[in-house]
Amino acid sequence: MTRAATATAAPAEDTTVIAAVIPAKARKKTTVGTVALVAAGPGDPDLLTLRAVALIRDADIVVADDVTEPIARLHSKPDAEFILAGDHAKAVVDAARDGKNVVRLIAGDPIVDGTLVAEAAALRKAKIPFEVAPGVSDMTGIPAYAGFSLTGGKVRQIRVVDGTDTELPWADLAQPGITTVYLNGADLCAEIAASLLAAGADAKTPIAVTRQGTTVDQRTLAGTLSEIGAIAKRSKQAGPGVVVVGEVVAQREKADWFEAKPLFGWRVLIPRTQEPSDSIVNLLRRYGAVPMEVPTISVEPPRTPQQIDRAVHGLVSGRYEWIGFTSVNAVRAIREKLASYGLDARSFAGLKVAAVGDATVAALIEFGVRPDLVPEGEQTTAALLDEWPGYDSLIDPINRIFLPRADIATESLVAGLTELGWEVEDITAFRTVRAAPPPAETREAIKTGGFDAVLFTSSSTVRNLVGIAGKPHHTTVVAAIGPQTAKAAAEHGLRVDVQADTSTLIGLVEALAAHGEELRLAALEAGEGSWRPSRRRTPARRKA
Repeated sequence: MTRAATATAAPAEDTTVIAAVIPAKARKKTTVGTVALVAAGPGDPDLLTLRAVALIRDADIVVADDVTEPIARLHSKPDAEFILAGDHAKAVVDAARDGKNVVRLIAGDPIVDGTLVAEAAALRKAKIPFEVAPGVSDMTGIPAYAGFSLTGGKVRQIRVVDGTDTELPWADLAQPGITTVYLNGADLCAEIAASLLAAGADAKTPIAVTRQGTTVDQRTLAGTLSEIGAIAKRSKQAGPGVVVVGEVVAQREKADWFEAKPLFGWRVLIPRTQEPSDSIVNLLRRYGAVPMEVPTISVEPPRTPQQIDRAVHGLVSGRYEWIGFTSVNAVRAIREKLASYGLDARSFAGLKVAAVGDATVAALIEFGVRPDLVPEGEQTTAALLDEWPGYDSLIDPINRIFLPRADIATESLVAGLTELGWEVEDITAFRTVRAAPPPAETREAIKTGGFDAVLFTSSSTVRNLVGIAGKPHHTTVVAAIGPQTAKAAAEHGLRVDVQADTSTLIGLVEALAAHGEELRLAALEAGEGSWRPSRRRTPARRKA
């Protein structure tokens, strides 16, 4: 007899006896959820630890505040619940007793500032088990982003104090050879410097004041103990921050990297078509910018699909020698049309494929089609036309080209190919219609100079942005991907400040970064604190 059979044959009365001796209270016991006290770090969402991200991703409920909620939403699952409660401890306890997985996301470093003790004590009192996920500390992360370490040279000692403490041992803190980190001391930097000087500190001792550290709004004031009062007064900055005093601050001259990015803190508007823009967004962030996308175009099928249906049938039956793609939307339209007939990339067998634009080429390769002709250098239709071979009846069995395009595409490519001897079937594969206007606050920022720069990637993005949101403010830097886009901007009364050397997204961002670096260096030479266009007031922009 097998084990399963033996188990089945066990006396029924044994089970009854066991059940009878189990207390009713124990049988009704509910399962308590998990609680994790997670440090969010000094502000940059990318500084979360891997453990913190994993806990947030698994959480049913995130208990946060105004500072940490945006960070949590970057990593939480779609159905996670967010609680912004004044009494965080009660919210965490109640959620855990409901059997939920709870994350309490705490701003800064709760181990250093003492917040952890209060949070943990409330959970221990309620007999709720918990774990702690520490993170990057303000006392190390902010100096790293400000451009200096806490030791080096003859400095081997670090002290961390509360900058608001009125009974600090100033004589000890004034000694050379130590680094002192004053948490919550930004608005008291002048008083801290005065107390240290009165205690005998060297007037030339370096000091740095950093607010909103590790974020794109980070601002660092640096000087000496004798200078910092006047520097802080001129800056007109206020708010919480970290003060560091010691010789290590002098490392900033060599190691400053974050605030020295050419587009540091710039809010850059990207009027977007339906084409993917991840590459341009990531590149802008690498240069320190804060990208914001605004949809300007919506793509819809043609009103009368018969023409594109006939063209696709001709593509499969061998009617064409070439097919040319000038946008991602054209690739998408043909791909979807083929799929509706149960076809795939094998339909391109024996067909020569031309494409222009990095995104267009990437979309074709992702579909399984590698283009035969892509212009080198500038990715424009003019460059594509320059490299397109003329029709030769001796080597080309068919003289027809299938050109799927938008309903508002220009005729220059068709005319050029016709001059080369080709018969072009210029087919409307999709329609572009103007998108809905952006939110009121975005429109206001566009019109009043809330953006430092706007990147136009096509003539249609110029027309549509102006149509749905109005003209960018005259202080906003206007960057165009190529000559046709720059011409469209000029026609709408905008002066183009930046034009890409190569008509690619990478070329456009690199050109804007170079312009931003010129402004940064000019501001430093003039002794100005900011080179962001939105914070500088210039004479009204003249039409080009």
